[in-house]
Amino acid sequence: MGALKSVNWTIVLLVMLIGMIGVAILYSAAGGSWGPWAQNHGIRFGAGLIIMLTLVFVNIAWVYRVAPFLYIAMLCMILLVEFIGLTGSGAQRWLGVGSLRIQPSELMKITIVLFLAWYFHRLSHEEVGRIRYLIVPLIAIALPTFLVLRQPDLGTATVLFLGGGALFFLAGVRIWKFVLAGAGMVGAVFVVWQFHILAPYQENRIRTFLDPDTDPLGSGYHITQSKIALGSGGLTGKGYIQGTQSNLNFLPEKHTDFVLSVMAEEFGMLGMLTVMTLYFLLIFMAFVVATGTRATFARLIASGVGVTLFIYFFVNLAMVMSLVPVVGIPLPMISYGGTAMLTAMLGIGLVLNMYRNRGVWLSRTGAAE
Repeated sequence: MGALKSVNWTIVLLVMLIGMIGVAILYSAAGGSWGPWAQNHGIRFGAGLIIMLTLVFVNIAWVYRVAPFLYIAMLCMILLVEFIGLTGSGAQRWLGVGSLRIQPSELMKITIVLFLAWYFHRLSHEEVGRIRYLIVPLIAIALPTFLVLRQPDLGTATVLFLGGGALFFLAGVRIWKFVLAGAGMVGAVFVVWQFHILAPYQENRIRTFLDPDTDPLGSGYHITQSKIALGSGGLTGKGYIQGTQSNLNFLPEKHTDFVLSVMAEEFGMLGMLTVMTLYFLLIFMAFVVATGTRATFARLIASGVGVTLFIYFFVNLAMVMSLVPVVGIPLPMISYGGTAMLTAMLGIGLVLNMYRNRGVWLSRTGAAE
């Protein structure tokens, strides 16, 4: 009974609500059919819940000690994709064992949070302020970001870069260093664009974002159809399984990147606001957990997962509304995708673990008190 009391059931309830919405929307996106998406999504969500709740009771000291090894293992898996990775939709992003496919770059989104939390926990406040102590975490972010960009996967690389950068801020790195880094990023963006480092389709997505009407039947097709779905839903939507953009297959990637457009068409602005509220409550709860922890490691894990979920949600929402270029970021626990589901559930499981161990103090070596 005491173990059950140590679980933050508010977070579990929010996760279950979001997951059930995902199953319902994927059922609708398939035209009122459990296959091929809703059934698999439901099974994966159920398995994810078990993993999430199991992770609650893992010893926090063990999580701390394995964090750097998990990062190295995941980096090796991303590197392995370069040589034996499976290709799909023009990108080489997956590793396969039989019928099982896994996307290491997705799991790196949580692994990088673990590693940076472990690293910054070992530093004093004074050491965090010194540039020489920031070289290792900068390299830790740059390596997977570079490898993921080569796949190419601009969306995942963006989450890795932004999520990792947020950990620097949460760890207490001074603002002027972010201003300096921002200036460097402006120069880097110029170099990337000038020397065509991005893949041609990625450059087309950016041009389409700036002017969708230049190619309405090509690179601008996704955004055009998404905006039609968003606008036609109005305040209350057309009704469940009544969306014409999805059911008549005008809306591409309706089960992954643009699943939110399906919801907007069928449930309107009120449906969108409901989903937004659930996500913001979940993210808010992650930061509530962070503020109540004793250990720096626990605080950075909970807040880092919260930031990662926010980036996922914000970029996906902005993408379907044509506020940012289409970069292929799924909506956690709603979009179809096994590795994305596993990543989200692992992250939330870590937040629940930090809540259960909120009174625990960790030494630099990982000894818990």
